[in-house]
Amino acid sequence: MEILYPIIALGSLGILFGIGLSLAARKFCVSSDPKIDNIQNNLPGANCGACGMGGCSGLAEALTEGKCDVDKCTVAGEDSKIKIAQILGVEFKKKARMIATLHCAGGKKVKERFIYNGISDCVAANLLFGGGKDCTYGCLGFGTCVKICPFGAISMSNDGLPVIDKDKCKACNKCVEACPKKLFSLVPETHTVFVACSSGDLGKDTKSACPVGCIACKLCERACKFDAIHVIDNLAVIDYNKCTSCGECIKVCPMKTIRS
Repeated sequence: MEILYPIIALGSLGILFGIGLSLAARKFCVSSDPKIDNIQNNLPGANCGACGMGGCSGLAEALTEGKCDVDKCTVAGEDSKIKIAQILGVEFKKKARMIATLHCAGGKKVKERFIYNGISDCVAANLLFGGGKDCTYGCLGFGTCVKICPFGAISMSNDGLPVIDKDKCKACNKCVEACPKKLFSLVPETHTVFVACSSGDLGKDTKSACPVGCIACKLCERACKFDAIHVIDNLAVIDYNKCTSCGECIKVCPMKTIRS
């Protein structure tokens, strides 16, 4: 009997607490907005954070409150975006798909200033005098972008350079943010021409460090009929609002820096 009383007392307390929690849950519960739930069901559920929100649920709330548009999610497919736009009662305007593009072609072609034996990470290597490469602007080749990509869209080539799988790339911007050299950018899929270099050095200095770097010769400028490419701070820069991907700049580039 001595054991029975404590058991009864604890059981009674458990029942009372359960009733109290049940009443509190009913009183303070926050009803879910069906529109938010519906939008979230049409989002990819990757929770990659590319939209800058707290996952897909955070984006669903922001869309419902009109704080952003449907294209804020770079991972969702066109069909999903159309459905979300219908839920929101807005028009969906299709935009060109963006693809991550690497602006470096040096890799193992670039000379070494010193042998780096530290952590196999681009960010860590960059902290030591900008890394061991003779070109301080180029890819360090440790594959930090490969590790950070949540979609497995980047792999390392035998040349020591990242390779982007266009079919897998979701333009989540992770590689753009992670690269300490800022070698990635998001380029419209419809534009195939890009500059595979990021050096700001004078032409002779770039050429001595990398056999495929931009030497700021401006031949591309003169060849372009659409005023879409200009040498700025010793580097060819393409204006994709003007570029037609005609390829004339590729033909005249003596260093084969401009590619498609």
